[in-house]
Amino acid sequence: MAACVEDECSFSEPQRVVTTNLSLLWDVNFTDRKLSGSVQLDLRILCDDVAYLVLDTSGIEVFSVCDESSGEKLDFHFAEPNKAIGTALHIKLPSRAQNKGAELRIKISYETAPSASALQWLKPPQTAGKKHPYLFSQCQAIHARSMVPCQDTPGVKAPYQAKVTVPRELVALMSAVRLGEEPCPTDASKTTYLFQQSVPIPSYLIAIVVGLLESRTIGPRSRVWSEKENVDQGAYEFAETEQMLLTAESLLGPYVWGQYDLLILPPSFPYGGMENPCLTFVTPTLLAGDRSLANVVAHEISHSWTGNLVTNCSWEHFWLNEGFTVFAERKIAGRMHGEKERHFEAIGGWKELQNAVDRFGVSSPNTHLVPRLKGVDPDDAFSTVPYEKGSTLLFYLETLVGSKEDFEAFLQSYINKYKYKSITTQQWKDYLFEYFHDKQSVFDVVDWDAWFFQPGMPPLKPDFDTTLSSCCTELCLRWCRAATSDLKSFTKDDIASLTSKQVIEVLSQLLLEPPLSREHIQAMEGTYRFGDSGNTEVVFRWFRLCIRAGYEPIIPKALDFAVKWGRLKFTRPIFRDLFKFPAARDQAIATFQQHKDEMHPITAEMISKDLQESQPTSG
Repeated sequence: MAACVEDECSFSEPQRVVTTNLSLLWDVNFTDRKLSGSVQLDLRILCDDVAYLVLDTSGIEVFSVCDESSGEKLDFHFAEPNKAIGTALHIKLPSRAQNKGAELRIKISYETAPSASALQWLKPPQTAGKKHPYLFSQCQAIHARSMVPCQDTPGVKAPYQAKVTVPRELVALMSAVRLGEEPCPTDASKTTYLFQQSVPIPSYLIAIVVGLLESRTIGPRSRVWSEKENVDQGAYEFAETEQMLLTAESLLGPYVWGQYDLLILPPSFPYGGMENPCLTFVTPTLLAGDRSLANVVAHEISHSWTGNLVTNCSWEHFWLNEGFTVFAERKIAGRMHGEKERHFEAIGGWKELQNAVDRFGVSSPNTHLVPRLKGVDPDDAFSTVPYEKGSTLLFYLETLVGSKEDFEAFLQSYINKYKYKSITTQQWKDYLFEYFHDKQSVFDVVDWDAWFFQPGMPPLKPDFDTTLSSCCTELCLRWCRAATSDLKSFTKDDIASLTSKQVIEVLSQLLLEPPLSREHIQAMEGTYRFGDSGNTEVVFRWFRLCIRAGYEPIIPKALDFAVKWGRLKFTRPIFRDLFKFPAARDQAIATFQQHKDEMHPITAEMISKDLQESQPTSG
């Protein structure tokens, strides 16, 4: 499907030519850190006088382009690179295929650069097993162009097939259905894996992983994959996957992707999860031992409908992916654990949104629900804003409709109407009014312009149920108001009855208060031992509290944490906090410089920018 609006983050012109299928042929070369091979693109011409196909690339070397039907070599050239969004590849189309309605298939032979931003090549010491290399991709938002020349915009969706050749001892997986494997005909030391993704997807959902992987069955349509060191723990942690899938289907409609597997990646994976179809990527930081962080899986499952099935047509409309997915994720939590749990998670989300607004600044355009991204790398604008501001808008609209059941029926109808398509915010809003045509007046109170296009926090805060959060607030305030002489009054019984999520909420609330004293921090650690928790969400917030308090003994532990776990949610704030902490600044800079080459390319780039922003100005 062609993009519905111009995508400021793509050079491609899908209103003129659109990709209808991709076929990938890759050889994975760990020695040179390259994918080499070809992509075959099936194309449809949508208007007359189309002389060139324009594709997105970044760092890719193209060897040849040919028309598959005639074997004719096609001329091509690269435009000047754009620092934010890569380099346009212009391919001269054959004269027979330059007018509306024409279809053709071209083959591009190429290889990726060792520095391709979509790919992280891990050396054996960076893996759990320590014996074999490991490769994984991360294409969202605009990194697919460093892995394959393509129309790298979410407004174009197409099925794909792939043949991937890897060292024989390793396993390859993709965001597609596995069709089996076969010996490599030209090299007995290699194996070729075959894949098919029949559902049209945008380029950012093409994904690959190669490593010494094992799997365990966790449901009738699900396996968990990992290096053997984590696979059994993952099978325990994600045992509720099928229940989440069934709950999501009851809320959102049939699951169309067939298989739903989970892959636990090495610690350098930069995100909590990535909703690659058929194979969700997740961070090992979810392995808390008590399934308390498995809500991330509910989030990625929800993406099977909101994002993967109905997709934002450009990154300016990212909230259509993420706001809807957070809303659906919490709906699943409400159905599985009660409505109070849903509200409790929404309260935590509101605080995450406040943190993001505080960091960007209340007037920052990055806090718009629908931002402008002209000339902007979407990674630079990435935050919790589209997730939480978008989810809060949907929560608010549900309260205006007055019936959860009615709004859930709208949600399922919306997905059914736009499945397999990419849409804009205006299309969603138009359908909201069309669906609730007999209730349109309830939306008269909504300040749509403020929600979509004004910075800062939303124009109002919904009335959340505080049953599960009130005890967290009480404990937070006790610590904030405690005099030094009161610190011995706290005991481990304070948190004995709290869930892991409630402990996280206590720490999250403390982070919104003025910094605690060092004496408070020492008393809190002696009482609760937060630093020894197996839950990374607890440890992350605890380290931030310590740094804010100027507690110097935490510096080496915080640096170890930030280096070990490459998840951007953790490592960026920890490094930012340490950069701003005079006693830690030099050590933090030295640690980053020492380890940046081991980090994921996206992570290293983001922290490098944070470091530049936090450098003291002379004057």
